[in-house]
Amino acid sequence: MKIASIESHRQVEVTMEGATGAKMRMLIGPDEAAPNFHMRHFEVAPGGHTPHHRHDYEHEILILKGRGIARSERGDRSVGPGDVLFVPANEVHQFVTDGPDPLEFICLIPAPKDCSK
Repeated sequence: MKIASIESHRQVEVTMEGATGAKMRMLIGPDEAAPNFHMRHFEVAPGGHTPHHRHDYEHEILILKGRGIARSERGDRSVGPGDVLFVPANEVHQFVTDGPDPLEFICLIPAPKDCSK
C-alpha cells in the first residue's frame, strides 16, 4: 500500500491548447504501476480553465475546493465542494473557476490513458 500527501507530488502546468491557469499532479499512475485507473489532482486558478476538449474515455471527478462551472454538451452547471461528476467518453467538457479561490478536484481516468494528448 502506498500512502502519500497531495503536496508530495510534483505539480505541472496543463499545457494542452486552450488551458489557462490549470495545474495537475499525478497522484497514482504509471510510477505506481496502477493497472486500471490513474488518479490526478487539478488546481485551476481564479479566472482559469481547463481546455474545451473531448477524448475516448470517461472521467470520474470529485470537487474538493472552490467554485466553478462544468461546461459540457448538456449545458453549464455550477459545481462546488462535495460534488461528484461523471464525464462520459467523447463528451466535450471544460472546467472554469468562477470564484475568488482556486477550483480543486480529483479526476480518475482509465489506465494507461493520457489526458494531455
